[in-house]
Amino acid sequence: MKIRVATYNIHKGVSSIRSTPRVLALKKAIAQFDADVVFLQEVQGKHDRNSAKFGDESRGHRHWPERAQHEYFAGDSHHSAYGMNAVYDHGHHGNALLSAYPIGGTHNHDVSDHAYEQRGILHCILDTPECQVHCYVVHLGLFESGRGRQTQALIDCVKASAPNGEPVIIAGDFNDWRNNLSDKLRSELGVVEVFDELGARSRLGDLVRSFSGREKPVTPARTFPAALPFFRLDRIYVRGFKVDAAEVLHGTLWAKLSDHAPIVANLKLA
Repeated sequence: MKIRVATYNIHKGVSSIRSTPRVLALKKAIAQFDADVVFLQEVQGKHDRNSAKFGDESRGHRHWPERAQHEYFAGDSHHSAYGMNAVYDHGHHGNALLSAYPIGGTHNHDVSDHAYEQRGILHCILDTPECQVHCYVVHLGLFESGRGRQTQALIDCVKASAPNGEPVIIAGDFNDWRNNLSDKLRSELGVVEVFDELGARSRLGDLVRSFSGREKPVTPARTFPAALPFFRLDRIYVRGFKVDAAEVLHGTLWAKLSDHAPIVANLKLA
C-alpha cells in the first residue's frame, strides 16, 4: 500500500506580511499536494474578526469561508479532524488532519509548557484497506527546554497508543532548528525522518566517511522561511513505512501563502 503525505504550517490562513487572507489560495495549493493524508498546523477553527472582515459578500469580500478551515480544506474528498489548542476572544486555532481514509478515532493531547504558548499533539487513527495507521500532528514550542518536555510527551503518547510496532506517521512543525530531537525520537520510537535516506550525498563525501568510519550525517530539510528556506523546522517521521520520495515545495506560490514551506513524501507500507 502506498500513501502520499504532506505537512504544512499554514500561518492561520493569512500571509506573514500584512496578514492578507490566503485561505482560498491555500485550499487550491493543498489540493496540489495530491496527498492522501495532510498534517496541518496553525489551523483556525474559528476567527470571528476575519470572518466579519473578509467573509461579508454584501461588502464585496469573498476571501474567508464560513466553515472552519480544516473542514473547508477537506471538502468532499477528505475526512478531517481538528485539535483546538489556542483559544482567544475571537476564535481558536490548533492542529488538523485531512485524510482520504476514514478516521477511526481522534484524541488531542495538551502539551502546553506555559500559559502563553498553547500546544497540542493531535492523534488520529486511520482505517486504511491494509491496517490501522497512527498519525500524530505536532507543533512544538519556541523554547528549547519546553520542546524537550513536549518531545517526551510525544514519545509517551506514541508508546501508549501504538505500543506494538503499529505503523506510525508523526509530522508537523517541531521548531527544532538545531535538530536536537531527532536522535531521541529514532531511539525511543524506532522512527526515521523521511530525508534520512534521501538527503543530498556525494561520492567523495561517502568515500571519506567510509575511510574514517564516520556515518553519513542525517539532517532534515530546510523549510523556513518559505521565501528563502534556511531553518530546518518541519519534519515527517515514519515507522513501518519505506520512504520512496520526499521533497520541500519551493517557489513564488509557496512563499506567498505561508512563512513555512510544505513537505510532501511518498511512503510504502513495509
